[in-house]
Amino acid sequence: MSDEKRITIRKFQSGDRQRVRDLCCDTGFLGNPIDPVFEDRELFADYLSAYYTDWEPESAFVLLVNDEIRGYLLGSRFPFRQQCYAFYQNISLFLRGIFRYRDYNPASKKFVQWILRTAWREVPAAPRRTAHFHINVLPDARQLSTARALTGSYLKYLHEHGEKRVYGQMVVFEDRRGAKMFERFGFKVVNKAEISKYRDLHPHPVYLCTVVKDLVANDQLYAKAF
Repeated sequence: MSDEKRITIRKFQSGDRQRVRDLCCDTGFLGNPIDPVFEDRELFADYLSAYYTDWEPESAFVLLVNDEIRGYLLGSRFPFRQQCYAFYQNISLFLRGIFRYRDYNPASKKFVQWILRTAWREVPAAPRRTAHFHINVLPDARQLSTARALTGSYLKYLHEHGEKRVYGQMVVFEDRRGAKMFERFGFKVVNKAEISKYRDLHPHPVYLCTVVKDLVANDQLYAKAF
């Protein structure tokens, strides 16, 4: 990378929280802002990022381009704790959403209806008791090298803490590398399910894929710095 575009990966810090939440919403609709699909950015960011930033920040990383956060990786080494948090969080989000639902626009109401009726059936199976992550990067920073650096930092962190494998779930579609990019990093696609809410919003099918990587098989790789 040239000096004009300095790439840095570092651990998440408490002062990054709002920027991560903003970025979560700015990439929530197939890599673009979530607003045309769901207008309530607060609830959307809470659902996707609050556990990671508030309860397990030590497993999160941010991507900086010229000292500005342009992407993040949010991970967890404690799936049971995360699942317990999600149970109570879902109740809280449901109650908050019910009070706000009347004032939502039609697109947002349709999104809420999909969440309640269909979304849970379209999540592909994933390994239990396994570390996981999800990653979001703004369009101007989406390069193979930045994805590798961000993912590699997290994998090295997992290796240092004795984790044996890791999975991620990502949205993929025809005009985006998605799962193929992670296959280059040694991940395997183990499950895939179409996300029906995008049928009227995107010309091609959109899928949620589960990818898994065996960290033990690459023991020497993660012993080195990325």
